[in-house]
Amino acid sequence: MSNSKKDTNSNMPKFKFNSYWIYAAIFLLIMAFQFFSSGDLATKSISKNEFNEILRENDISKIVILNNNLAQIFIKEEAQDKERYKKMINSAFYSKGSSLFEYNFGDLQNFENNIENSRQSSNLDFDLKNENRTSFLDTILSFLPFIILIAVWLFFMRRMSGGGAGAGGGGQIFSIGKSKAKLFDKDTKVKTTFENVAGLEGAKEEVQEIVDFLKNPQKYTSLGGKIPKGAILVGPPGTGKTLLAKAVAGEADVPFFSLSGSDFVEMFVGVGASRVRDLFKQAAQKSPSIIFIDEIDAIGRARGKNNMTGGNDERENTLNQLLTEMDGFGTDTNVIVIAATNRADVLDGALMRAGRFDRQIYVDLPNINEREEIFEVHIKPLKLANDVKIGFLAQQTPGFSGADIANMCNESALIAARNGKKAIHHQDFLDAVDRIVGGLEKKNKVITPKEKEVIAFHEAGHATISWMLEHAAPLVKVTIVPRGQSLGAAWYLPAERMIVQTEQMLDEMCATLGGRAAEKIIFNKISTGALSDLEKVTKQARAMVTVYGLNEEVGNITYYDSSGNDSFVKPYSEDTSKKIDKEISKMIEAQYERAIELLEKNKDKLTVLAELLLEKEVIFKDDLLKIFGKRPFDEIDETTEKIETNKKLVKEKENTASEENSVEE
Repeated sequence: MSNSKKDTNSNMPKFKFNSYWIYAAIFLLIMAFQFFSSGDLATKSISKNEFNEILRENDISKIVILNNNLAQIFIKEEAQDKERYKKMINSAFYSKGSSLFEYNFGDLQNFENNIENSRQSSNLDFDLKNENRTSFLDTILSFLPFIILIAVWLFFMRRMSGGGAGAGGGGQIFSIGKSKAKLFDKDTKVKTTFENVAGLEGAKEEVQEIVDFLKNPQKYTSLGGKIPKGAILVGPPGTGKTLLAKAVAGEADVPFFSLSGSDFVEMFVGVGASRVRDLFKQAAQKSPSIIFIDEIDAIGRARGKNNMTGGNDERENTLNQLLTEMDGFGTDTNVIVIAATNRADVLDGALMRAGRFDRQIYVDLPNINEREEIFEVHIKPLKLANDVKIGFLAQQTPGFSGADIANMCNESALIAARNGKKAIHHQDFLDAVDRIVGGLEKKNKVITPKEKEVIAFHEAGHATISWMLEHAAPLVKVTIVPRGQSLGAAWYLPAERMIVQTEQMLDEMCATLGGRAAEKIIFNKISTGALSDLEKVTKQARAMVTVYGLNEEVGNITYYDSSGNDSFVKPYSEDTSKKIDKEISKMIEAQYERAIELLEKNKDKLTVLAELLLEKEVIFKDDLLKIFGKRPFDEIDETTEKIETNKKLVKEKENTASEENSVEE
C-alpha cells in the first residue's frame, strides 16, 4: 500500500512556478476592483414609461447625463422607503449614494426639452448634470492593441536572449552563431571502443596513433616531432568511418566535439564562419581535444566550381574560416581535427594539404577475413543454430560493407522469426543475402509457362558457362523465382583478386553472355531478358579498351582521369572513337560466339539443367555436380588450399614451441 502511494506521488507532475502567473493575478485584481467598486451592480435599466412615472411622482433627486446618451437616476432619501425601491436598496451590491436606475434616452436635445417641460408643468425639484466619464476597462480596451504589441515584443526578446522555457536550439537568434557540436567528455563518455570495430586494421592503427598522440604527447615531441593537425577518413558509404570516430571518442581521455558538415550551413550570411570560430574556441579552451566533422564535403567543396550564388558564397566563407582555424596565424592549440567523407574528389585542395589534414586514411570495403571478423561482432546478440558457417557467409558476401553485413544479420533474424524458428539457421542468412542483393520475392508476379521456360534456359546458360570456364566464378545456386526487377538470378562465389588479368575478364564476359547464347541455341530467338547482362558486358569491354589498356589495337593507353576534370572533354579523336567502338563490339561478339560454341557441345546437359530448374525453381551446386561432374579447376584450388593450410599449421606449431621455450627460460 505504501509502495503504491510512493509510486503515485513520484509520477505526479511537479509544481513549476511561472512568472506570467504574477501578471495574470495583477490583471484579475484590477478587474475585480473595477467591477466591485463601480457601484453600478444594483443599477436597473428602465424604459421610457417607467422613467416618466418616476418623474411624475417627483422621486428623483438628481439626473446625471453620461457621455450624452445615458441618464443615471438618483432617488430622494425620503422616497427610498417605497416598496418599488426598497428591494433594490437592500441588495448586497447597492452602495449608498449610487444611482438606482439607468435610462438610455436616445437624442439628448429631445430628452432635455422633455424633462424641462415636465419640471415646469409639475413643479419638480431635481438637479440636472452632464458628465463625460470613461471606465478603467474602456481605457484598457482602447490601449489593448499597443499592450499586445509590447507583450509580443517582450516575449520574443526574452526568447532571443536565451530566457524562458522554450528557448533553445535554433529559436535563439542571439545564439545562432554558436557551434552546434555535441561535446563528449568524462561526464558523457562514449561506450564504443576499438574492440567494437572489426576489420579495418590499417585504419585502426592510424587512428589509434592519433589517440596516443593526445595521451602521450611528450613521447613524440621529445624527438622534435609535431602532433598532426588532422586526419580525414575516406571511403565508400557504410565502411565504418563514423564508427571509427566513435571508437576514438570512447578511447581518448580528452574532450571530443562531434558535428556534421551541414551544421555550419545556415540561411543567414556569416553564420557558418561564426560557428567555426566558436567551435575552435571551445576546443582550444578544453585542449587537448578532438573535433570530428562528419560529411565534411557539405562545406569543404572545391572553391570556384559551379559558383552560381555570386561573390559572397556562404559555403566558401565557412571553408575559408575553417582553413584559417586549422592552419593559420595563432593556431598553436593542441586540437586535432578528424573528418569523414565518401566524396574526397570534390574537396578543396587547400583543405587536403599537409599541415591541415596531414593524414588521409582510406577505409576500404572489407576483404574476406575482415568480413568474417565483422560477422563475429554482429552475431553476438543473435541466437544461432549449430549449422551456421560464418566462413562461408564471409565468402558469399563479396563487396558487402560493414553496414550491409549488419543489415544482413538483422534481416536473417527477422526471416527466422517470421518462420517461427527458435534459432537462426544458415539458410536464413542465405535468404537474407537473396533479399538484400536480389530484392523482395514477388510471389504474385504472373509469368506464362513459355516465359518461365525461356528464363530457365537463360539462367541454365549462365550456370553452364561459369562451370566450364576456369576463371569464371563457381556457382552456388540458380533460381527462376522473380525478385525485385529480375525474373531469375544465379549466385556465384567470386574469387577476391587484387589484380585482374585479361583472360579472367574475358571468361567473366563469356559467362555473362551465356544466358542470351542459351536462348539462341534452344529457341533460335533472343529476348529482352539479357538487358542487365549486356550492360555489364559493355561496361567491362569499354573499361578493358579505354581504362586498363588491355586491347592490342588501341594499345597501352588509358583515357581515365582520376581527378574527374575531363567529364565534358573527349580525350581522344573521332578516329580513335571509331576504333574503340569497333574493338568493344569485336570483343563482345567474340565472347558471344565462344559461349554459343561451349553450349552447343554441352546442349544435352544444358537441357537437363533447365528442366531440373523448371521442376525445382531453385538448384544448388550439388545438382550441377551430378550433371556436369567435378570441375577440374577446383582440384587445383583445393591442392593450393591444402598447401596453404599446412603452411599455417607449421607456423602455428613453431610459434607454440618458441613460446614454450621462452617460458622455460
